[in-house]
Amino acid sequence: MRGSKNFFGNFCPSIFYNMKVYIIILSVYIMSDINLILKKQIEKIKIGEEELNRIKRISSEFCKELERKLKSKGVDAEVFIGGSLAKNTLIKTDENKYDVDVFVRFLRNEKDISSVLGKILGKDFIKIHGSRDYYQKKIGNIIIEVIPVIKIKNPEDALNITDLSYFHVNYVLKQIKKNAKLSDEIRLAKAFCHGQDCYGAESYIRGFSGYALELLIINYGSFLKFVKNIAISGQEKIVVDYEKNYKNKKDVLVELNESKLQSPIILVDPTFKTRNAASSLSEETFDKFRKACINFIKKPSDSFFIKKRVEDEFKNIKDVKKIVISTNKQAGDIAGTKSRKFFNFFLNEIKREFVIKKTGFSYDENDNIAKGYVVVDKKKDETVRGPDITKVEHLKRFKDKHPNAFIKNHVCYAEVNHNLSFEEFFKIFLERDKRIIKEMGMSGLKLG
Repeated sequence: MRGSKNFFGNFCPSIFYNMKVYIIILSVYIMSDINLILKKQIEKIKIGEEELNRIKRISSEFCKELERKLKSKGVDAEVFIGGSLAKNTLIKTDENKYDVDVFVRFLRNEKDISSVLGKILGKDFIKIHGSRDYYQKKIGNIIIEVIPVIKIKNPEDALNITDLSYFHVNYVLKQIKKNAKLSDEIRLAKAFCHGQDCYGAESYIRGFSGYALELLIINYGSFLKFVKNIAISGQEKIVVDYEKNYKNKKDVLVELNESKLQSPIILVDPTFKTRNAASSLSEETFDKFRKACINFIKKPSDSFFIKKRVEDEFKNIKDVKKIVISTNKQAGDIAGTKSRKFFNFFLNEIKREFVIKKTGFSYDENDNIAKGYVVVDKKKDETVRGPDITKVEHLKRFKDKHPNAFIKNHVCYAEVNHNLSFEEFFKIFLERDKRIIKEMGMSGLKLG
């Protein structure tokens, strides 16, 4: 808090006779700090008019050329820009890269709209595999993603989640038209989540999608109110139903499908009430985000909006182990998700021999390389319980694995000594589990 020490030192005896007054004045100073930080952040992350016009121009020219190609091939489809650019919520990041979502809305249900679109776009575009394949091309610092969707009148007719994009854009634009301040508040939320590595619905991140953040800010009215509400949230699920499609929270939890209730935030999609727009959010990512919200309120700082590298969390920790993971899967969500799944499997194997104190994971889409970090302690020697002596087949396998096994009260046990170094364990793991490693799509593993 800027200047707070001198202020409190000079006036504490006379003013802070009542502790409530102290807290009120302290809150004023904290809010002053927060407001100053948020003002600076908006200036930092808001794209300048000249740059924004350049992005819009390039995107618009691309769409016009694509429309021309579609027409020349006799394909009945509309082209529209979606995502953050269309909603006026695009932010400037340290990477200075901008994603532009271009949707090709097929007016009739072709057998395979992804293949039709791919042929029209040509070889300059990279095909990205997903629930419905889409295409990507880089133009300078702009990454254009071309996504095929079906034109539908009602959200219930969607064959794929991307078919709802048209409704999402229109809904958010309608809310921003009512309250223009929402644009900057949404930008702050995206920058904060980006800084805390909680931004992205990809399976290896399992964070907030851009649309989910837009809906949450629309609901709470501002970034600060959003952060405060997350900070004070308890163990119960947060249920947000901005358009009041259901009578109450209980009705939401009863009427939504069980598979859509697994995330810590249940965010009823205002364009399609049976959908949870925050279903990608995991408990792990939410806990990390909630702690960041609490710390930001306690001690506001610009640093919360700066993305920290996972490597930096571990650089001053003694004996940290780094595992470099390569995969033969396509770079992006598929490779990142496969790498994360493998790392989780590896952690379970580590638990057999060590006590895990801290872990971290990062994936670089450009290099298509993942890195896992783990800090371990030696596990105490233990006695493990095996099968009952009546289960002959299981008993034989247990004794083969533990030659020193013994019988007590008709149950087999074994003394297990944990004396391997991490390097020895890793070498054994590579040999013992090479079949599983290959099946999981890992093409290379090494200690960093």
